[in-house]
Amino acid sequence: MIIKKAKIRGRDGLFDIKIENGMIVEVAPHIAARGDEAIDVDGRLVMPTFIDMHFHLDSVLTIGEPRFNQSGTLLEGIEIWSEYKKKLTIEDIVNRSRKALMLMVSYGTTRIRTHADVTEKNLTTLKGLLEVKRLFKDLVDIQITAFPQDGILTELENIELLEKAIELGADNVGMIPHLEYTREDGVKSIEIAFEIAKKYDRDIDGHVDETDDEQSRFLEVVAAKTIKEGYMGRVTAGHTTAMHSYNDAYADKLYRILRKAEITIVPNPLINIHLQGRYDRYPKRRGLTRIKELLMNGVNVALGHDCIMDPWYPLGRGDMMQVLFMAVHVAQMMGYNELIRSFDLITVNAAKALRIESMYGVDKGKKADLVVLDAFNEIEALAYLKRPLYVIKNGMIVSERNIEEVKVVDPVSRKPAVLDERVLK
Repeated sequence: MIIKKAKIRGRDGLFDIKIENGMIVEVAPHIAARGDEAIDVDGRLVMPTFIDMHFHLDSVLTIGEPRFNQSGTLLEGIEIWSEYKKKLTIEDIVNRSRKALMLMVSYGTTRIRTHADVTEKNLTTLKGLLEVKRLFKDLVDIQITAFPQDGILTELENIELLEKAIELGADNVGMIPHLEYTREDGVKSIEIAFEIAKKYDRDIDGHVDETDDEQSRFLEVVAAKTIKEGYMGRVTAGHTTAMHSYNDAYADKLYRILRKAEITIVPNPLINIHLQGRYDRYPKRRGLTRIKELLMNGVNVALGHDCIMDPWYPLGRGDMMQVLFMAVHVAQMMGYNELIRSFDLITVNAAKALRIESMYGVDKGKKADLVVLDAFNEIEALAYLKRPLYVIKNGMIVSERNIEEVKVVDPVSRKPAVLDERVLK
């Protein structure tokens, strides 16, 4: 396969991209090609496929089961999930995940880090997601985090379940310190997560400070522990929404610790803007962590979708561009250069967190995991949020669509005319 006349981020001009055996073997202004092996994208933007750094495949597409979340709150969502997971089966998880993954891939995502609730006593969630990972490995690369949804120390058996999940094949150790009963238990849960991670040589990915409580400050404990244990670059903290409520003096101190610990922060803009600020009247907090400030202070930030049509989030389609669209609005990253650089949040920053930088990108020697956007630059891509024209995984097309022609009545001629959406030529 040779992709002809591609626009590549950060480069002037157009390029051909030659793919052989699942790898990019050449990128040049012109590469000779037979007609049957060439895809002419006519100047459209080609990127490495998107990465979703925080998702919950075990609960995906369960909206309305056993009931709808009427309050729209995080706590009611947890209550509903606790009811649903009593009847979970591996078949159920596989069937729902299949539908979700096809949707997510069609929007350009081929790498997902998903959480498996390992406070479910039979570990059905983990077993189901391990089967999903096996079945769909040619479509999407999945990492599974053993996630103690109800806390590590809230039940005596939860520590054992967390370690057993790692032994069964989970890729990362999870935690949720702000949900433990006391501050002391929260700190202890972080220590336990590190002990298990080091024992089995796993990375750590925790839900941390997912609250509006400005006194919830477990992220500093995670960062300090990371430095002391020499685990730099191997720890991810999801949500961190309490950071929105911290005073600036404390936040400034936190940025320095996070940078030294090489921790990746993963906001989930669609869910965070929906679930946080629920206790406020007005002024009402946005409840999203400080994306812009973290980036300005050299902290790695990558985005997650979190949920699709489940007890916590009733909407969603698995489109990481939609996630990015929300992020740039709420984080006020609307300057031109900010918009251009924002695509790092769903591509290269996530690759850094997954430690796959050597194989990720649009260059010779990288894996041929590519998305051809129906847009000619980053601004158009975010403005129109169109489904990609092609999604390529391991050098094979796994999703494609035709270019639609939309006709609208021309306000001058009063006759139907083809809509030209190329406002930035």
